[in-house]
Amino acid sequence: MTHPELRPRPPSPLVEAADDRFTAYGVRLLLKRDDLVHPELPGNKWRKLAPNLRAAVAAGHDTLVTFGGAYSNHLRATAAAGRLLGLRTVGVVRGDELAGRPLNDSLARCVADGMRLHFVSRADYRRKAEPRTLDRLLDGAGAQAAYVVPEGGSNGLALAGCAELGRELRGRADVVAVACGTGGTLAGLAAGLEPGQRALGVPVLAGGFLQAEIRSLQHQAFDGPAGDWTLAEGFHHGGYARVPAALDAFAADFESRHGLPVERIYVAKLLWALAELTACGAFPRGTVLAAVVTGRP
Repeated sequence: MTHPELRPRPPSPLVEAADDRFTAYGVRLLLKRDDLVHPELPGNKWRKLAPNLRAAVAAGHDTLVTFGGAYSNHLRATAAAGRLLGLRTVGVVRGDELAGRPLNDSLARCVADGMRLHFVSRADYRRKAEPRTLDRLLDGAGAQAAYVVPEGGSNGLALAGCAELGRELRGRADVVAVACGTGGTLAGLAAGLEPGQRALGVPVLAGGFLQAEIRSLQHQAFDGPAGDWTLAEGFHHGGYARVPAALDAFAADFESRHGLPVERIYVAKLLWALAELTACGAFPRGTVLAAVVTGRP
């Protein structure tokens, strides 16, 4: 019998947000409330983790191991998934200097959900995709037999889950926009949309590395390019987890206008970017724009 947590869920709501920052330019803004798709694994975390969790359970694994930084939403989601499914979880955390320090709220939540943390050097973490380094990291974490979920949850199975998000939005918008960390959600989303629709990714990290990463992920999942997608760079606001005062104020204003709790690391940067791009004329009049709300505060 399929575990209840692994059963398919109904499409998340799609609601209109009447906002003069968009309507003044003839653009309709819709919000794809993927933050409501699961009470504990919202948005793209559920989309990416669910197919991997099904594979882990089907293969008889009792432990999940994954990777992330000290403020990783993905680590928290994996820890919560392990608790819900009765699986042990191990989190390989970037930064061995953190091992002797008090845990921040994010890592403390992981531990409360049963995750065992293993801190590694930043140099080793950067090389975790190399087979020998990965083997050494798993050995050090005591997770050699665990099911490995990649950083951010982005792999071929995850893209299949995110493609379902695209299929839910077929015929509903001209442009579907999503904030990007590792690029997996955008890569899958684009594949699920129909011809004539475009997926737009807003990277929340500096560096300009996502183009190649998304192409690689689509090759793994779909054997080649899939869908029409582009990136809107330059809206990271200083890098991951950076929330300057202006961005925080924008998010608070959006919350007051629309009654939507705005997560600051991803969703706020997405909405800011869409408002700026609209004001710059990036979307022709008559465009229906859907913003994917991937998480909540």
